[in-house]
Amino acid sequence: MSAESNSPEERRIFERFSARFPVKFKDTREDYGTDVFLRDASAGGVRILSKQHFYLDDLLSLEVELPGGTEPMVLNGRVKWQKLLDSSLWEMGVQFSEVHFFKTQRLFKLAESTASSN
Repeated sequence: MSAESNSPEERRIFERFSARFPVKFKDTREDYGTDVFLRDASAGGVRILSKQHFYLDDLLSLEVELPGGTEPMVLNGRVKWQKLLDSSLWEMGVQFSEVHFFKTQRLFKLAESTASSN
């Protein structure tokens, strides 16, 4: 088996879409988008960039700030992969503890409307 077939992209069940919204770790005093950034999402998980380092299987709770002044969307999951991008920025894949079709559909529609208005 080649290394390419073991990549996170090859094992993905749900297609990812670009979703760039301000995020913060739930229950922290940090402002949205200060230490964590949402890059893309699917029904099974998200890809984030973070200044904080986490380890494989660490549990994370994220609050995504959505346009329109609605309540933040809370997403919970485990770190499934990580990559150091530079000395202070990590890229991580977070797999949800359960599949979130409705939350993902909402994120997709908001991401789509945000992209079309730019």
